[in-house]
Amino acid sequence: MAIVLGPNQYGKAEVRLVRLRRDGELHELTDLNVSVALGGDLADTHETGDNANVLPTDTQKNAVYAFAREFGVNQIEEYGLRLARHFVDTQPSIRQARVSIEEYGWRRLGPHSFAKAGEGTRTAAVTYDGSTAWVVSGVTDLVLLNSTDSEFHGFIQDRYTTLGETRDRILATAVTASWRHATAEGDWATSYEESREALVRAFVRTYSLSLQQTLYAMGRAVLYGRPELAEVRLALPNRHHFLVDLAPFGLENPGEVFYAADRPYGLIEGTVLRDEAPPPGLAWSLSV
Repeated sequence: MAIVLGPNQYGKAEVRLVRLRRDGELHELTDLNVSVALGGDLADTHETGDNANVLPTDTQKNAVYAFAREFGVNQIEEYGLRLARHFVDTQPSIRQARVSIEEYGWRRLGPHSFAKAGEGTRTAAVTYDGSTAWVVSGVTDLVLLNSTDSEFHGFIQDRYTTLGETRDRILATAVTASWRHATAEGDWATSYEESREALVRAFVRTYSLSLQQTLYAMGRAVLYGRPELAEVRLALPNRHHFLVDLAPFGLENPGEVFYAADRPYGLIEGTVLRDEAPPPGLAWSLSV
């Protein structure tokens, strides 16, 4: 029986980078978490310990910082593309690079004062194989809540079912969404802002009979509004809110006081895509 090395990659994970632009009195702040993963001709380092084809992860980290200084960041998709192409195009042993970026928002308080924003974290994952680049943008931890216009009934009931049907419930979630661009070019800022707004707008406007229905409506809204996108993937945890029994205290509770449970929770995941074949070669997922 032969034992062989399977697919593998390596890189520097979670490089924290804060980039300041000090052009005049009005400063600009960009706050990133950057992860690099490289793949290619790396069998020798696994099988014999020969590191001749290994670009150290510390070198990758230094490139993250140097590129931020030399070229700036601007849009994270653009920055990720530049890094991914650098690693593959300058290293013969590296055939694939994936750069994943989280951008943390800050709200301006003054010319050089900021407060951490709390409306979701912008993300991008760029993959390059020497000839083709794939760009996936997205958002995580976008917390949304509808206090009504949500029902859940008509589901399977068996001997283990204790959940009651409801015609009015709180629907709350923390959205993780990723959308794949059809090409590696575009107006990244506008695409992100309008895609994010489409998600929020669809959540607000959908009278929900299930969180699955809401997920599909959100994905459709993004694709209808952004022709440059080919596919949307969503993960929606159902953040349950349970009505508190106030009867022991002699009080009624007409849908006003709830216990917000953090776990366990339902996790609804799905993909909404145009009716066309996915790209060949590299796959992408919510985990990148």
